[in-house]
Amino acid sequence: MTDTAGTGALPVEGVPAARVLDEIRALREADRPTHGGRLFAYVYDPGVAGLDELAQAAHAESAHVNGLDPTAFPSLLAMENALVGAAARLLGGGPGTSAPDVVGSVTSGGTESLILAVKAARDARPDPTEPRIVVPVSGHAAFAKAAHYLRVALDPVPVDPVTLRPAAADVAAAIRPETVLVVASAPSYAHGVVDPVAEIAAVAAAAGVRCHVDACFGGWTLPWLRRLGAPVPPFDFAVPGVTSISVDLHKYAYAPKGVSVLLHRDPGLRASQFFAYADWPGYTMVNPVIASTRSGGPIAAAYATLRHLGEDGYLRLAAVTRDAVAGLADAVRAVGGLRLLAEPESTVVCFAADDPGLDLFVLVDELTARGWHTQPQLAYAGLPASVHLTVTAAVAPRVAEFGPALAEAAAAARAAGPVVLPPELLGLAGSLTPEALTPDLIAGLAAGLGLGAGAAPDRMAAVNTLLQAAPVRLRERLLVEFVGLLQRPTW
Repeated sequence: MTDTAGTGALPVEGVPAARVLDEIRALREADRPTHGGRLFAYVYDPGVAGLDELAQAAHAESAHVNGLDPTAFPSLLAMENALVGAAARLLGGGPGTSAPDVVGSVTSGGTESLILAVKAARDARPDPTEPRIVVPVSGHAAFAKAAHYLRVALDPVPVDPVTLRPAAADVAAAIRPETVLVVASAPSYAHGVVDPVAEIAAVAAAAGVRCHVDACFGGWTLPWLRRLGAPVPPFDFAVPGVTSISVDLHKYAYAPKGVSVLLHRDPGLRASQFFAYADWPGYTMVNPVIASTRSGGPIAAAYATLRHLGEDGYLRLAAVTRDAVAGLADAVRAVGGLRLLAEPESTVVCFAADDPGLDLFVLVDELTARGWHTQPQLAYAGLPASVHLTVTAAVAPRVAEFGPALAEAAAAARAAGPVVLPPELLGLAGSLTPEALTPDLIAGLAAGLGLGAGAAPDRMAAVNTLLQAAPVRLRERLLVEFVGLLQRPTW
């Protein structure tokens, strides 16, 4: 008798629907919890009863609608235009503003939005033989990805080690005749601080260069925090010189993944974002985004989420999140040896360690063992290693629990002591070049760190310590190789 289940995705005989769903639920048991306020990265949970069910139902209604042709599926066109209008209005554009002609596109996520912002800027300036973009080192890594994919040179600008922001003067100094785009973050992902957008946009405008504001991460929340009285600096289309803005709806608009919006101040700025092709015998292709075929499911789910929550819902969620951020920051301040890397001004709590006996990577593992999932950030260019907490509304009920857990984890990390890697391993990390890595050497490193095919170790402190010791280019190569070990087919 043939085993219809097996371990692969394509059995000889089909598996009953109920059993398939049971298999997926069993696999999901190994995942980090997407709800409940204990995961401080990757997911955005508003803690609103019934919202998941609404979004799932809306997704199902439009899952098979194809965004390739808006004339065939006007429902999707209507929902996209509504999402773009909502984002534009929230971010200082639309009728009655200084940016009345804002247009935009719905993308699959922040990375696609940023790639398209770079593409639009590059293609609008065909004259430079080597187009360049100016990006603070705190700008999202997706800009480096865009530069790599699009063959654009990346000119990084340092940030102040105290304010964690770039200086407009340094941005101005980095602009060259070949520069096609200047970038600012509102807020930056790593530290949650808002760059001096008005000053950066001014120097970009003076040089005749586009200025993109990456508001993908927390840009949806900043306007609501401002309405609640927070001193949010100018960052949107109300700022002269800002030519485009990106904002993710699957983050603080709490829509399911993946939906982002890329906005341009006027249609002329967006024109170079499109791709059209008619030099073949098939249908004439025109795409505003990277994908051609797109499921209408995520767009419908985002539309339903925004309609259901409304302005009053987002204002309430922003207030709850603001209070949760304050409570978590107090919890960090209460633990000796820890310090806030930046005073919170958006939805991020980021902290470092001043005590050499308190290894942050061990602390992260100790928190994970206690059910709290945080995000370690490696030291970079004079900035210390840190722990990043993305705070959502669902965290609020857990704040009182986090303080004791953090103190307990810190005590356990001190008792365990910092990670000590073999001297020869550290020596290799400091001296190897990416080109010198061989398959045998990579396999040996992975085995020594507990990395195996298809499986990651329960504790990551040793891996992070090795990556910390490696120069940036070697670190990148090791990450590629280590993740490659995890992603192996199931036969």
